[in-house]
Amino acid sequence: MINANSLGFFGQFYFGLKNNIKKIYQNSNFYEKKISRTFDNNFQYKPSPHLLSSIIKYQNKKYRIEDFAVESIWQNKMSTKDYEKLNNFFWFFSLDLKSSKETTQSVIKNWVKENNKYNKHSWEFDLTAKRIIAWLSNHQLTYQDSDKEYRLMFDHMIQKQTNHLLSEVGSSNAFENKLIGCSAIILTGLAYKSEKNYLESGLGILKNIIKSSIDNQGFTKSRNIKQLVFYLKYFIIIREWFKESQNVIPEYIDETIFHLGSSYAFIWKNIGTDVFFNGNYHSENKDFDQYLKRFGYTFKNDVNELGGYAILKDKKIILAMDVGSSPSKNFSVDYQYGALSFEIFSNQKRLITNTGYFSNKNNKLNKLSKSTALHSTLIVEDFSSCSSKKNNNNILLEKGLKVSKKNIIYEKNYWKISGSHNGYLQKFGTIHERELEFYPEQNKFVGYDKILRKNPTKEIKFDIRFHLYPNSKVMKTQDNKSILIELEDEGWRFSCDKLDINIDNSLYFGNKNSYKDNQNIFISGMNKENEQIIKWEIIKLQ
Repeated sequence: MINANSLGFFGQFYFGLKNNIKKIYQNSNFYEKKISRTFDNNFQYKPSPHLLSSIIKYQNKKYRIEDFAVESIWQNKMSTKDYEKLNNFFWFFSLDLKSSKETTQSVIKNWVKENNKYNKHSWEFDLTAKRIIAWLSNHQLTYQDSDKEYRLMFDHMIQKQTNHLLSEVGSSNAFENKLIGCSAIILTGLAYKSEKNYLESGLGILKNIIKSSIDNQGFTKSRNIKQLVFYLKYFIIIREWFKESQNVIPEYIDETIFHLGSSYAFIWKNIGTDVFFNGNYHSENKDFDQYLKRFGYTFKNDVNELGGYAILKDKKIILAMDVGSSPSKNFSVDYQYGALSFEIFSNQKRLITNTGYFSNKNNKLNKLSKSTALHSTLIVEDFSSCSSKKNNNNILLEKGLKVSKKNIIYEKNYWKISGSHNGYLQKFGTIHERELEFYPEQNKFVGYDKILRKNPTKEIKFDIRFHLYPNSKVMKTQDNKSILIELEDEGWRFSCDKLDINIDNSLYFGNKNSYKDNQNIFISGMNKENEQIIKWEIIKLQ
C-alpha cells in the first residue's frame, strides 16, 4: 500500500528531478539559441522615468555615475541583497542626468560582458524584469547618443532577456514577480513597436493574472492589502505607458484599475490609515496618494464590507474587523490567522490593534507574526485557528477556515459587526462567534465572544487578546475588575463580566521587519459547556 509519506517522497523526487533537468536545459546551447532569436528592431518608444515614481524611492540627492567604481563593479563580493539591488539596475533612477552617458553605457557593456549568457543568479526572473524596465526607462543615459554597435548590442540584450521572461513566466509562482515580468514584456513590446509578439504575449499574460488572482469585487484573492496596492501601482504604470506611447489602452486594463482603485479607496483612502490584517504593516500610501493626484486618478467607494473586511467609521472612530474566510493555499503566503480580529482607532490613534506583520521569510518572527495569538481575537489551547506547512522558503496554509453568519449594521447611533468561523471545529469541536457593538453617543464598545460546542467531553482553555499600541499605558484597578488604558490624551476603561482579566507582554510588528515591545489585555477561562458567552466592554472615560 502506498501511504502519504511515500507520495510525499515521490513528489519531492519528481520535482527535484524536474528542477535538475530544467537547470541543465537553461545552461545548454539549445536554450541560448532559443532566447537569442531577436530582431533588428529600433528602440522607438522612450518611456518617461517619472511614470515609475510610485514604485521607485527617489532620493533627494542624485548621484553621478562617476561616483561608482564602474570598472570593478561586477567583480566585487557582496551580500545577496546588494547583489540583487545592483543587478536589477533600479539604482539607475538615482543617477543625475548630468552623469556621463558614455560611462553609464560602459556599465551596461561590462554587465553584458559578464552575463551575456543565462545564469541563474543575474538572470533570476524578477531581477531580469526590473533590469529591462530600468534600462528602457533611463534611455537618456543608457541609449541616447550611443554608437551603432552599442545600440545593436542593447536592443539584442533587451529582447534576449524578454525572451527569457516569456520562457519562464509560466513557472513563476509569485504573482507579484509575474506582474513585474509581464510589465517588462509589455514595455518591450511598446518600445520596439514593430515586434508585436512581445505586446500580444504580455497582454495575454496580464489577462491571465487578472482572471486568476483578482476576485469579482476587484480585491486580490490573497486578501493581502499590500498586494492590492502593488497591483494597482503596476496596472497604472502599464496604462501610462500605453497612453504615453500613443497606443490604444485595452478596456480591461481600465476596468481592472477602476476595481482595484475602488478597493484601495475602501481599505485606505476612506480611513487614511493602515489596518493590520493579512500581511499589512505601516505603509507609504500617502506618497502613492500624491502620485495618483498628479496623474489624475480619483477613486471612491462607499461600501462597509469588501474583500472580507468590514470597516465602519465616523469623524472620530474607526472600527475594522476581518470577516473573511482564509484564501486558498496558492494565495496564502502572507496570510495571517486572525479571523474575526478587530482594530479600533480613536482620533487616528490605535486603541486596539493587531500586531502587524514581519515580512522577512528568513526570520522566525515571520511565522510568529502569522499566529492567532498576535491578533485581537480568541485563541483555543494556544493553537492558531489555521494550520500551516513550510514550502521551500514560504509558510503556506495547510488547513484554512470559513467565516459565516456575517452581519453588519451601520446606523447613526448604533454599529454592529458579527460573524463566526470554524477554524477550531476539527481539532476542538468548537465554533467561535463574535459580535461587536458600538454606541457612538456613549463612546462605548460591547463585545460578545461565543464558544459553541456540540459535544464537550473535556475542558478547553481559551484566551481572548486585545493588543495595544506600544505607547499605550495600562493599569489594573484595585478591584481587579477593570483595566485603564491611557492613549496619549485619552482615557479608556476595559472590563469583563465574571472572568479574569490580566495584562501581558507581546511584540509589535507595525514597522517593516522590525519589532517593539507592547502589551495586551487578555481574558482567560476554561470551557466545558455547549455554549459560553464572554461579554466585555471598552468605554471612553469623560
